[in-house]
Amino acid sequence: MFLPKTPSFRLEGRRALVTGASSGIGLGAAVALAEAGAAVTLVARKRPELDATRDAIRAAGGEADALALDITDISATAAAIASQGPFDILVNSAGLARHSPALQTHETDYDAVMQVNLKAAYFLTREVARGLIAAGKSGSLINVSSQMGHVGGPDRAVYCASKHALEGMTKAMALEFAPHNIRVNTLCPTFIRTPLGEQTLAIPERKAWILSKIKLGRVGEIADVMGPIVFLASEASAMVTGTSLLVDGGWTAD
Repeated sequence: MFLPKTPSFRLEGRRALVTGASSGIGLGAAVALAEAGAAVTLVARKRPELDATRDAIRAAGGEADALALDITDISATAAAIASQGPFDILVNSAGLARHSPALQTHETDYDAVMQVNLKAAYFLTREVARGLIAAGKSGSLINVSSQMGHVGGPDRAVYCASKHALEGMTKAMALEFAPHNIRVNTLCPTFIRTPLGEQTLAIPERKAWILSKIKLGRVGEIADVMGPIVFLASEASAMVTGTSLLVDGGWTAD
């Protein structure tokens, strides 16, 4: 009798690029990929935090390098990827949130959020894909979106707009890159205990609203996204592209 074999979740021999890697979900993604055997290049703007993360991953037995880079600088990002790539895996976790009622949104806040969450993500994903195609390699490109890329929320019109757009961008790129065996997906977490998430969780009425929406009854932890990241990066998800993996505790189920 033939028994099928589970595809490997291991990532030895793969190179991963993780943005926003000095804290929060990006840090968790970098640790998870390194634990799975990938050589991880950590990207963030602040060098001290980046170096500390790199050193901690190395001390734990992982392989990591640090690249101080502002991904909103499109030309510098393209040059860095061209010189240091190709990367088999991308986790684009850099993100920005500036919440306000829609009637009070400032144009500067709108531009700042879109610059990071959409424009930088677009050109970063494009450049990593360009490097893979030139090298004739397959790959897995993961954009960290949000459950707010699928629903709305109070004071989040700009943030939701950026994440809904990221979802559409991901689907379109998945179609274009599929002939090259390059997969493109989004990871969509609920509220996670990160420095960014704690800004909202610190407001009692907002925390109560969040817990009322999460069916599992708790806020997410960084560890909750680490397994899904490895799944999307590995051959275990070889037939998964152009879609979203929701890690939302059931928020979007109703």
